[in-house]
Amino acid sequence: MTKHKMIILYCVISLLLVSTTVYSATTLTSSDDTIEIHLLGLNDFHGQLNTHHNILGQKVGGAEYVSAYINKFRKQYENTFLVHSGDMVGGSPPLSALFHDEPTIEFLNYLNVDIGTLGNHEFDEGVQEMFRLVEGNNDRSFPGSTATYISANVIDNKSNSPLLPPYTIKEINGVKLGFIGAVTTETNKFVIPENRQEITISDEVAAINLATENLIDQGVHSIIVLAHISAKSNLKGGNPQLDMIKMAPLLHDEVDVIFAGHSHGYANTVVDNKLIVQGYAYGKAISDVKIKVNPQNGQIVNKEADIHLTFHSLINPDQTVVNMLTHYEKKLSRQTKEIISSIPRDLSRKKNSKGQSALGSMIVSAMLEKTNSDIAFLHHGGIRFSLNKGNITLEDIYRSLPFNHKLVKMQVTGQQMINILNQQWTYEKENLLQSNGISYQKTHINNKIIELKDSLGEDIEPDKIYTVVTSDYLAYGGDGFSAFKAGEVVFTGETIRDVFIDYLKKR
Repeated sequence: MTKHKMIILYCVISLLLVSTTVYSATTLTSSDDTIEIHLLGLNDFHGQLNTHHNILGQKVGGAEYVSAYINKFRKQYENTFLVHSGDMVGGSPPLSALFHDEPTIEFLNYLNVDIGTLGNHEFDEGVQEMFRLVEGNNDRSFPGSTATYISANVIDNKSNSPLLPPYTIKEINGVKLGFIGAVTTETNKFVIPENRQEITISDEVAAINLATENLIDQGVHSIIVLAHISAKSNLKGGNPQLDMIKMAPLLHDEVDVIFAGHSHGYANTVVDNKLIVQGYAYGKAISDVKIKVNPQNGQIVNKEADIHLTFHSLINPDQTVVNMLTHYEKKLSRQTKEIISSIPRDLSRKKNSKGQSALGSMIVSAMLEKTNSDIAFLHHGGIRFSLNKGNITLEDIYRSLPFNHKLVKMQVTGQQMINILNQQWTYEKENLLQSNGISYQKTHINNKIIELKDSLGEDIEPDKIYTVVTSDYLAYGGDGFSAFKAGEVVFTGETIRDVFIDYLKKR
C-alpha cells in the first residue's frame, strides 16, 4: 500500500471511530474516583476462522487478525473482559464445520473469552451437541469451552428452569459486574423442532428483568446483557431499529449495556439510557465498550463505545493462531480443494427486486432436476456466501451451503402452496423464498397471493395435488414457514449441498 493510500485509510478509520462513539447521559465529576473497565465483544462469528472480507476496499476478519486486535486492546487497557453474544458456531466453513466446530471453540479458548451466551445457531445440531461444545466430550478428548456460558430464557422442559445459569457476577478491583444472557425467541422458527424439543425459549424481556432483580438483590448495580437479539443504527448512533431497540425501554433501568447480535449489522446507540452495540459479524469488527464505575456504590457513571474494524493493513496477524489454522488446514481432506466445476460469471446470493438470487435460482433448479418435482423452494438464509467466477472447489460449496439440510419431496395442494407463500410476509421483515416452477402476484395492501401460476403459465388449482421439493428445515416449519407441515412427505433424500455438487459437475 502506498503512503498516500495509507494516510487516506487512517483518515477514514479515524472518522469512523469518532462518529461511532456514544456517551451516556451521566457525566463524571472526577475520573479519580472511578474504575475504568473495557468490555470487548464479539458476535455472530459463525466459525469464520479463515474467512476474510472487504470493507472500504480493505481486508477484515479472520481469526489471526481478530486475535491480534484483542491482544492489542488487552495490552492497552488495564481492566478488560471479553464477551460474546452468541452464534459463535453454526453455518461454519469447512475448516470448522468438518471438525464439528471444535476448532472454533479452541480459538475462543485461546482468546480467553470470559463470558458467552447462546445464539440460535448453537442449537443447529440439537441441545446435546450444544452441551458437548460447551462442556466437552465425556472422555475429555475435547475439553469444551473455558468461557462461562449464561442464558436466562432458554428453559429446560424437564425441570422448568433455565438450562444454563441465567447470569454470572464478575468482580474486578472490588467492583461487581453482573452479566445476563438471552437469545431471541426467533430461535423457535430458526431451529427445527427436533433440535429444540427439550427446551422452551421464553420471553426475553421477562427473563432479563427477573435476572436483573436477582442481581440487585445481591448488591450488583452495574449490569450488562449479552443478547443474541438484533439491533441496528447508523454510524452516528441515529435511526436505531430492530427487536433489541424495541425491547430496551421495557428492560429494567439498572441494565446499562447491551451487546446485541443475530442480524449481522452495525449498532452503536443509546436507547432509554442503555448503550447498545453490535459489531457486524464474522470477525469483521470488535465492539469496545468503556465503562467507568463508582466503586462506592457500584454504579456505572459513564459508558461509551467504539466498533473497531479488524483491518489487516493496520496490524500483524497473531502467529500462534496462524499456526493453529495451518494445523487444521493440513488435517482437511484434499478433497475439499478438488475443483468440481468452473463458472463463467459470479453467482451472487444477493437478492434482486423479486427476492431471487442467481445462486439461489441455480440451487433450486438442481433440486427440481434431481427430484422431478413440479416446484422447488429454498430459504435464502441457508445460502451463506456467493460463488465467484472461475474454478469452484468443494470448500467453496461447503462455505456457501454449510448446513446439512436434506432434500424433502412433498405433496401439497394448491391452497397449501398459497398458504406457504403468504407466510413470506407473516413477520415484520419480508422473507422471500427462492423458488422455481411458479410465478405469482400479490396484493400491495396486505401482501396476499392473488394469482399463482405454474411453469407453463397455467393457474395453480386450490384442490389439485402438486409435488414440491424443499429442505427438511422448511418441511419441519423452519424460518416460520409452518404451512409446509401440512404437506405429505414423499421421501427425504441426500443433502442439498451434495445435489448441487452433482448438478455443477454435470455442467
